[in-house]
Amino acid sequence: MHKNLICWAAAMLLLLTSCDPARVYEQNVDMPDNSWAIDNAPVFEFEITEPNQQYAIYVNVRYDLEYAFYNLYLQHELTGPDGKEISQELHEVLLMDPKTGKPQGKGSSDTFDMQQLILDNVTFPEAGKYKIKITQYMRRDPLPNIKAIGVRVAKK
Repeated sequence: MHKNLICWAAAMLLLLTSCDPARVYEQNVDMPDNSWAIDNAPVFEFEITEPNQQYAIYVNVRYDLEYAFYNLYLQHELTGPDGKEISQELHEVLLMDPKTGKPQGKGSSDTFDMQQLILDNVTFPEAGKYKIKITQYMRRDPLPNIKAIGVRVAKK
């Protein structure tokens, strides 16, 4: 009886934490050999059905503690259903505290996941499929110890 209650509670907790009504899109792409080359700029395609809604766009970074820098510069290019550029901007993602070196985000052992807001209060001009391209903008190419890059689009 006690074992069944624990299993049921664990299943409910998993169900509740996996439901996210705000999420419109989320996808992560693994980097080959855990290195991010400049010419490997993942493009994420997502559909907007409510153009008057406000959205937030996040970048997801999975990195190894062996990563040599405390930050990561990356650039986004957002294009609309017509292929025209909506926005382009350079972002700094702090993966580790600059003073203490403590890793930011969630993780254990030597792998951490960081999620950072890159675009806030975005309204899309029309319903349709949008694309966001993420390019690493560091001086090192390829950039070792970056395991995956992703994008999350959520309703505000």
